[in-house]
Amino acid sequence: MSCAHAEQFNVLVFSKTAGWHHESIHAGVTAVEQLGKLHDFKTFWTEDAGRVFNDKELAKYQAVVFLLTTGDVLDDGQQAAFERYIRAGGGFVGVHSASDTEYGWPWYTSLVGRMFHTHPAVQTAVLKVEDRNFPGMERFAARSLVTEEWYEFGPPRSDQLKYLLTVDESTYKPETAGGGRQGKGMGAFHPVSWYQNYDHGRSFYTALGHLPATYGDPVFLHHLYGGIYWAATGRAFKAE
Repeated sequence: MSCAHAEQFNVLVFSKTAGWHHESIHAGVTAVEQLGKLHDFKTFWTEDAGRVFNDKELAKYQAVVFLLTTGDVLDDGQQAAFERYIRAGGGFVGVHSASDTEYGWPWYTSLVGRMFHTHPAVQTAVLKVEDRNFPGMERFAARSLVTEEWYEFGPPRSDQLKYLLTVDESTYKPETAGGGRQGKGMGAFHPVSWYQNYDHGRSFYTALGHLPATYGDPVFLHHLYGGIYWAATGRAFKAE
């Protein structure tokens, strides 16, 4: 006798770009699909905003992942549908350049929490754990060597952010003058990942994920799954 199987939850993976197109998108999509197999959740990937950003389609998902999105990716109607989705208790996961997306949409910039300003060249630096008591954080060392495109962010767009990871600026060269945006780093506190409850929904963001090979790093993948799990379910986790 066969038994019907239902996954834990459903996740929409959205990777539309209207600006920079990361070469790591394919690796990222594949990684989230593999996480779905490992942790028994269902994924649907698209770059077609018109197909999914409406009330009927969004209602199928417990979390929406903005995976390496850039620029202006949703029209006014699609934006309104996504706002209704979060207000109905939906979850948002932003990966890397999700903070380089929709600068002109104030609600979204508050959902993300901080917006991208600039970045120096890819470098190895020391990643620091600020809070282990969140899903997916228990496998990080307190300090670890990580190679990344270290985003420098503008000021907080929300006063509800709870920080998970930071980077030690003394361990790399944060200065940059590329792309018309000068950067000097963020100083003693340089956030990399955070989360918040926002507008009756949940928001998780990680700035990690620039390089394609990062999506083969099991520690990063567990961190990403932790964010997806929390965004989809709201379930807490205590490592200590």
